[in-house]
Amino acid sequence: MVSESKDFPVPETRTFRGQGDIELVGDIWGPEDGPLVVMLHGGGQTRGSWKSAGTLLARAGVRVVVMDARGHGDSQWAPDGDYSGDSMAADLIAILAQLGRPATLVGASMGGLTSLRATGLVGSDLINGLVLVDVVPRAESEGVERIMTFLGGHRDGFATLDEAADAVAEYLPHRERPKSTKGLERNLRKRADGRWYWHWDPAMLGPSGLVEGEVSATDLGVEVLEEAARKLTIPTMLLRGRMSDVVSEEGVRHFLSIVPHCEFVELAGAAHTAAGDDNDAFTDAVCEFVKGVTATS
Repeated sequence: MVSESKDFPVPETRTFRGQGDIELVGDIWGPEDGPLVVMLHGGGQTRGSWKSAGTLLARAGVRVVVMDARGHGDSQWAPDGDYSGDSMAADLIAILAQLGRPATLVGASMGGLTSLRATGLVGSDLINGLVLVDVVPRAESEGVERIMTFLGGHRDGFATLDEAADAVAEYLPHRERPKSTKGLERNLRKRADGRWYWHWDPAMLGPSGLVEGEVSATDLGVEVLEEAARKLTIPTMLLRGRMSDVVSEEGVRHFLSIVPHCEFVELAGAAHTAAGDDNDAFTDAVCEFVKGVTATS
């Protein structure tokens, strides 16, 4: 069972090695003997997206590792521009091997797809539980396209953090705009030209910088992801934001039909950015899930 503790408020930063010896940066909180949870962010985000949830989980006695994916945050940009799902899954498997014991994976959007791919490759040897945060193999193409359009925009950066906040507010109209722009510094960096740029490699979106037209099942790797889902035997939970335009009710039903043991939780006050939209409910759900994994391990 996860014990209550108010220690470990400050994370330790550590560098891991992924596929091709790429440097990947993560933060670690919590007691060394606590149940291990590895958290992976969505596309265009950084490990800073998990700061609140990571702190709360660590205080509940969980050993938490939050990672910057390749090309994001403080992790190295891929020299060959390879940001494929296979490469990100290989990075994750390498991280788990370096941690040296099985972990529960918590992946949002891109991080969830990476986690699902990894489970299809290594199963329960390195992964003892899986939490997918607002992502399923059959995601809604319209919602995915909206994400890609946002990520592909603002290539020339922003003159100020307020300007960036305006863009985020337009993209996330369901959220109340923060009074301070300080939090944006986790995902933006000021360059020599004085402008603020998203802190990830634009090559992540491919040679054209943006998927043109409709996003196909091939683009999303649906076949590979569904094959991985059908292999799942470990405890699994799907968290959906009720206002999500990426995961539909139909998408949820299909996933539960191929992973019948999966626990499903819907967050009423959340959209695709579920963890940040309703952080307390998200953290409570993950804590309860980790308790169950720990009790059966």
